[in-house]
Amino acid sequence: MHGSCPINSTISPLLVNALRRVLRPLIRLMLAKGITYTYLSDLLKNIFIEVADRDFRIENKPFTDSHMSLLTGIHRKDIKRLRHCANDNVEAVPQTVSLGARLISLWTSDARYLDENNQPKPLPRFIKDGGEISFEGLVASVSCDIRSRVVLDEWMRLGVAHVNEKNQVCLNTAAFIPAHGFDEKVYYFSHNVHDHAAAATSNLLGESHPFLERSVHYNALSAQSITVLAEKAEAAGMESLLAINKEALELEKNDALQDDEPRHRMTFGIYFYHETAEPDHPANSGQ
Repeated sequence: MHGSCPINSTISPLLVNALRRVLRPLIRLMLAKGITYTYLSDLLKNIFIEVADRDFRIENKPFTDSHMSLLTGIHRKDIKRLRHCANDNVEAVPQTVSLGARLISLWTSDARYLDENNQPKPLPRFIKDGGEISFEGLVASVSCDIRSRVVLDEWMRLGVAHVNEKNQVCLNTAAFIPAHGFDEKVYYFSHNVHDHAAAATSNLLGESHPFLERSVHYNALSAQSITVLAEKAEAAGMESLLAINKEALELEKNDALQDDEPRHRMTFGIYFYHETAEPDHPANSGQ
């Protein structure tokens, strides 16, 4: 019937409702940035074909266009047009992010750059003032190709660092999280949302040993309580992130000595979200 929702009796209604909920914030982002349904439709066709060809082959044999059409529901003429398009599946890391993440990882975990409370200490801007334990020395220890002034200017633009009255460089955050810079924020959006969704999807499909994916949620809190919990979550979250970062940095150094072993990547993330609860929303908590 015209205007009715699509119905497929073989698909779980609970899964459909879950997908609607998951997609809403993404649709909101797309509408805000001018991505229309028509544009998204062609993009989705491309992704359906890509995932089907990568993850659903039988005996590792490529699908025919007819089989691909049956699996995905996409017309064969679109499959023929799209399946041989070059897909860039490599995560494009902006240079600012790549270098910045390495610098801050070192600054927040190496004892030479930490104060008595294990916090990243302000660094003199130049080697002539602080030797290796300076911002210029820190940048030089990671890259000889980029001047520290260029990095500092970019960090100040992104809101990652500032210079105090003593001409010392101070971190505004203990992780590379740009306050400004759309391209940099888009990278982290892609990386973090993908990995969270990939872990949850793997758990839902029961593909392997379950990934860590937990949350605590309450539905009847005041705005004041939300503020208290947000501050608590940020402090506890950063403590966990810094601990994992320090351990990973040491393990990576040791792993670099084992050339014959395959390499793996990992993500450990923490998030906090709040909004006004629906009037009829149950007020109990969950984990």
